[in-house]
This record gives sequence, structure tokens and C-alpha cells, in this order.
Amino acid sequence: MNKTLKNIFIYIGLSCLVTSCNVMKRVKKSDYLLTENSTIVNGKKNNTEDISNLYYQKPNGKLPLLGTPLRLHIYNLARPNIDSILQEKIYNNPRKVAWKTKLLSRKQLEKDIESRKNLNRWLKETGEAPVIVDEVKTQKTATNLKNYYFRNGWFDVKTSYEIAKGEDQRAKVTYNVETGDPYIIDSLNAKISTPIIDSLYQQKLKKGSLIKKGERYIEDNFSGERERLTTALRNSGFYHFGQDYISYDIDTIGTNKKVNTDLVIKNRSIRNEDSTSRVPFKVYKIKEVNVFTDYKFENKDLTLKDSTDYNGFNLYSFDKLKYRPKTLTDAIFITKGDVFKDIDRTRTYRYLSNLNTFRYPTIDYIENANDTTLTVNIMLSPEKKYKLGFRFDVTQSNIQTIGFSFSTGLNIKNVFRGAETLEISALGSIGASKDAGNSKDQFFDINEVGANLRLTIPRLFFPTNTEKIIPKYMTPSTRISFGATSQRNIGLDKQTLNGIFNYNWYPSTKVTNNLDLFNIQFVKNLNTANYFGVYQNSYNRLNTIAQTYNSNVSYLDEDGNLTYPEGTDGFISDVLNNNTALTPDDDNYIDVSNISQREQRLTEDNLIFSSSFNYTKDRRENIFDNDFSILRFKLEFAGNLLSNLSKLAGADKNENDQYEIFGVAFSQYIKGEFDYVKHWDLGKKNIFAVRSYFGIAVPYGNSNSIPFSKSFFAGGPNDNRAWTAYNLGPGSSKTTNEFNEANFKINLSMEQRFNILGNLNGALFVDAGNIWNVFDNVEDEDAIFSGFSSLKDIAIGSGFGLRYDFKFFILRGDIGFKTYDPSYSLGNRWFNDYNFGNAVYNIGINYPF
Repeated sequence: MNKTLKNIFIYIGLSCLVTSCNVMKRVKKSDYLLTENSTIVNGKKNNTEDISNLYYQKPNGKLPLLGTPLRLHIYNLARPNIDSILQEKIYNNPRKVAWKTKLLSRKQLEKDIESRKNLNRWLKETGEAPVIVDEVKTQKTATNLKNYYFRNGWFDVKTSYEIAKGEDQRAKVTYNVETGDPYIIDSLNAKISTPIIDSLYQQKLKKGSLIKKGERYIEDNFSGERERLTTALRNSGFYHFGQDYISYDIDTIGTNKKVNTDLVIKNRSIRNEDSTSRVPFKVYKIKEVNVFTDYKFENKDLTLKDSTDYNGFNLYSFDKLKYRPKTLTDAIFITKGDVFKDIDRTRTYRYLSNLNTFRYPTIDYIENANDTTLTVNIMLSPEKKYKLGFRFDVTQSNIQTIGFSFSTGLNIKNVFRGAETLEISALGSIGASKDAGNSKDQFFDINEVGANLRLTIPRLFFPTNTEKIIPKYMTPSTRISFGATSQRNIGLDKQTLNGIFNYNWYPSTKVTNNLDLFNIQFVKNLNTANYFGVYQNSYNRLNTIAQTYNSNVSYLDEDGNLTYPEGTDGFISDVLNNNTALTPDDDNYIDVSNISQREQRLTEDNLIFSSSFNYTKDRRENIFDNDFSILRFKLEFAGNLLSNLSKLAGADKNENDQYEIFGVAFSQYIKGEFDYVKHWDLGKKNIFAVRSYFGIAVPYGNSNSIPFSKSFFAGGPNDNRAWTAYNLGPGSSKTTNEFNEANFKINLSMEQRFNILGNLNGALFVDAGNIWNVFDNVEDEDAIFSGFSSLKDIAIGSGFGLRYDFKFFILRGDIGFKTYDPSYSLGNRWFNDYNFGNAVYNIGINYPF
């Protein structure tokens, strides 16, 4: 296997070195290699994607920018008749067989030969055979072009082609298209056999027609109009209606390129034993709705034990009814007495599925023979009420020699008989730190415990009826969760509490709305004395400065390094109180000030009581759609309710002029985020993608800065890939912090994605952006956004990457180069560290945007 892989890489390397004439290696002397397609429409070249998709033959694919047909080179490395070659060179030569079997056994020889065949097969499958000009396919392409323009209104179109064959056995194909003048819709007359449908069409449906007088004939508009009318009629009570009943009679004879159209809708066709008759369509209404709440196939012949009538719905159960009737009927859009609507069935399927209580439901319509009514049977098969899960892990890291973790979760369906889902989970872990063996304390000196409770309600949990504001077809839901964790000997150690009261609903299939009515986060750090033990970069910088300017030996250990927290805190205090030789104008003084400020930010306790609204519009049709856009918007407010309550209660403020709750000053701010992603499908697995992101968080009232968890950072595999996460900015400042953050961010990215071979894809990218401080307590001018002049500090990174598509996920590797680095002085920011030594290597899952 290793030998085969070695050979593969050798062959691929050689394929990149071959000269251009090697592409002809597998082209017969009588054949011509197709190198270019072009289409001339009315004297002008047309190279749009719509035209390109009509070609039956396309030239061999080339790598972007390099222009090398890599897959063709790989294919040419394969031997077309490998079996006969090996037979002739080895098996037909007794001496060679004898010599090889002395070095290798017969079995090893056969394995060696099989590996050569496998390599040859891999080269053929991975590579791409040369595209030979085929005149039959060329004629089919010309016909395709003619049909395309005909379908779009150019009925007099004429097409031809020319094949330019060169002496080097390369050929270019040029298609010529003369469209003539397009045909224009002149009239649209409706010939509808069923009077009630004719009346509905004239009164309502005619206005939204896709076929409009004065516009060019487009065949897709006629198909779209057929679908539109079918959908409208099936949502108007016509149970038996289908697309086949709609047709068009088109007249273009002697009309001077005008199209006169008759829209024909026939009566319903009823097939009898030996004949077919046509009768007018009728409007069907729902006679009754039967809901079987615990249906199973094995129960179909059993006697129903429980039943009830609720708001016109008949609820049946083979056992005792386990659901509140309103819960089920609210999920059903098919109502007794209403006319039949196809959309009601679709919405019912969707809502019942989103309850996460039943397996995919079955909805059957049964036509009543004596009248124009329908009986609806809805069969629901409940999922298991209880589901218990466990997980156990053994871990090792740079913090602990060994660790054990355990988590469990209990999922309870229909907990309050309203299709609610209750999830109860807990986690626990213990571990031994690197220093545990040197301590008299217990061996397992690291621990973490936590619990979480989440209740999901399949409707809006609100005191008043919200149906008029958020109708049930938007499948609203409510999520209430509470959680708590406690960590010991992990970083700064902390206790956290969180609670969320959330609403979620879908106005359409492409739009998602999410409202956090309340989101509470409480974080208390228990081991702030270990700050410099966790953030070693800050410690190393501070310790280096102390070697020159510290005069207090009590701050040092036996090796002459600052102790922490006594030594580090003492030296910082001396510097900031001007008890050292450093002055506020010195760079080292500024570094110490920044380190001190950073320590305060990361060791502060947080209480965040916020409300937020998220809006997402995703235009993707499916996971294979490569031409779409995504818009995300978020607005968050924090601290307003607590601030007003504190004022009303006459609460006292602390020495920093802040209100406190449980001894912690709560955060007050407003935060907005805007994120827009757009993908263009350029064909041939080429995609151009862009992203723009803007975010700002402004503290006010009880805060003069944003909590670290709510601030912005730059860099990383999904941001500016030429910098590692938290390593860029703020602005043009030259910080020594591990985690650089701020409250204002701009990020712009663009990426060209292309296929290399098989499931291996490549990308070229440019990322631009930075973070700044604005409207907070930061005083470093280099870190503050002061207007448009600060845009000169936008960092630019560029690079390339590889992606391998595993179908269910994509493994991504990117190399980012610092192209424009704002940490350098103006005039010296371009391409300073533009090399592989200073590049940033990113590994990620799926695309960055």
C-alpha cells in the first residue's frame, strides 16, 4: 500500500512538470482535441452559464490561473493496455519470471503486478480522458442552442457551427446563432369548461398571470402559470384538479410575430369500466376530521377504547387519551366545514412533525360517495415517552495528566400532556493536574459538575392569544432552560448560572425569527490569583519588563522571575503609581497598563440580563444549491430592566458608580450585528463567495465596557485567516495579549472555489477587517475607531486552501499570508511577513462562510 501511494505522488509530481505537447499523448492521429467552445449570437460572443450548459462537449477542465489540465495529465500517465503490457513484459518472459521469483515469492510478484494495475486504474478514474471533437455531439449542441432560443420566443432562430482544426491536432468549435426578431404575447383568452373555475379565474386568478401581453414568449412562464393555477385551484376546494387539465393553444400564423394564446382548462375526466366521461369540477368540503392519537399497524383491527369530540375534531385512542385535545387540534390546519386546501395538509404535516412527539404522520382523504365532502383520517404514532443517554470519556491535556468525564441526559416526551419535551442533563468530571503528584492534596484535584434543564413547548407560551400576530402556520415554539456549572482548578475556576426564555417561529420556509425574551448569564471567577498562570504571554511580557525596571526583590522568586499574584500585582502597582523609572510616555509603561487593564477585564465577574431578536433569511433551496444568499441580523439589549428596578428600589451604587446584584455589577449595553453571505455558481464546480459582517456593542448606564463574552475578536479559520484567533487588532495597536477583543468589528471576505480533481477542491481567498474600541473606557488611540480615517487600519490577508468533500462534511485547510498588516507603521504595511514562515495554517470543518 505504501509503495502504491509513493508511486501515486511521484506520478502526480511528474504530471505537473510535463510540457504542453503531452496533452496529445492519448489523442489518435485522426482525432482532434477540443480546446475551446464559443457561441456567437447575432454577431456578439455569448459565454454565459446558460449557454455553456447547452454544450454536449466541453474542453478538458483546467486549474484556475495556472491553466493546466491537471486531470488530463493524470489520465495520460495511465497505460491504456496495462494487462497486455504486463503479460508481454513479465509473464511471456520466462527468464524475467524466474529472476523476479528469486527475489520475490510468486505471491509477492502477483501482488506487485496487481498494485501496478490498481495504480493504473486509479490514474484513469481520477484523471479525465481527452475530449475528442465529435461532430454528432456538435450537431446535438447546435440543436440544443436552437431549442433554447425557440423556447424563449425566437421562433425563427437558425444555428450552425464551424470546426477550426489546427495542424497540431487541436480544434475549436464556434456555434453561430441568428435569432431573428422575438415573438410577443398579443392576447390571452381563457376557455374554461367548468363555470365555477371560470368565474374564479376572471375574478381573482387572472390578475397574477405570468403570461402578460406585450412581453416576449417564454416557455417557462407557461409552465409556471400552469403550476400557479393548479396550486390556486387545489387550495380553493377542487380536490380532483391536476396540472394535466390545463393546456394552451398557441397561434402564430400570419400574426406578424404576435402570439395569440388560448388558456384551456377542461372538465374533470372520470374513467368508467369501458368509457370516459367529462363532468364539471366541484368544490369539496371537509365533512369530518378523525385523529387517531396512538395508531400502530398492529392495532388497526383492535377496538378503540377512548374518544372525544373537541372543536369539531374527533379524537380516538386505542388506549387512554394521553394528550390534551387542544394540543393536537392546534397542530391541525384541516378544519371541519372548510373547503379542501392542499396547503392545509402541508402545514399539518409540518406542524405535527415539529412537535417532535410523533413519527411522520399519515393523512388520508376519503371521498364520500353521496356528496362532495371528504373525511380526513390522521394517524399519529407516538415516539417513546422516555429516552435515557449516557456518555463516558477519558481525556488527557497539557493541564491534566488524566481525566474522567461522565454525562447523562433524560428526554421525556409529552411531559404535561401538551406535546412538551423536557430534557434533564447532568455532567461531571474529575482529573489529576500536572502538579498533583507534588502536592499533599488529593490526587484528583480538578473537578467540574453541572446540570441543565430545558423545556420545549410547541407553541408560544404567553398569557394572551398570539394567533393574530404569529399564526400557527409559522410553527411557533417556546424554549425555557436553566443551567449551572462549577469548575475547580480549571483556568480561573468559575461558577456559572444561565437561564433562557426563548420564542422561535418561521414566517416562511426561508425566514427564521428568534426572540430571547430573557437571557440571564451569571459568571463568578473563583481563582483570579491564577490569572498569570493561565495567560502566559502577558506574564512573559510583564516579567521581561520587570527584569529591567523592578527594584523590589520581594516580588521575585529564587530564579529572579516575578511571582504571581503577589509579585505581578506589586510590580504593576509600582509602575502605574510612578514608583519605577518608567513614565507614562514609555512604551513599556503602556504595555504594563494594557496588561493590567486586560487582567481586570478577564477576571471580572459578569451578570448579563439581556433580550435579543435574531432574523435569518436563507435563500438556499437545498444543500446542493450553490447560488444563494443568507442575511442575518441581530439586535440585543442588556441591563435595562435591572437598571430601572435598581432605580425604583433606591439601591446604592458601589465605588465605581455602578449598581450591584449579588455583589456583581450587571452589564448594560446595546449590541447589533449584520451578516450577509452571497454565493454565485459560475459552473464547472466554480463558486465565487463573498461575506460582509458588521458588529457594534455600545456600553452605557451601568457599564463602561462590554463583557468579554459579548465582545468581538478577529482572526481564525472562519475570519481573517492570515491571523490566529484573537491575535489581530484592536486597530493598529501592538498588544501582547493572548485574547485581543473590542466592541466594534468590520469583516469582509471573498473566496473563489474550484475543483481540482474528484472530491478535492481548491480555493483562493482574500480577507479584510479588524476590530476597534469605540464609546468605551479604552484610551489607547491606536485601538480606537475615530472615523473613516481608521479604515486605513483594516488588515488584509490572502491565501489559498484545499478542501476534501466527504459528502457528509468537508475537511478544510487554509494557508493565510499577512498582506497588509496595520501593526506596522504607515507606508510599511504591505507584504512585510508575506512568506510561509509567517503564514497561518488553519484547519476547519466545512466552508468558512
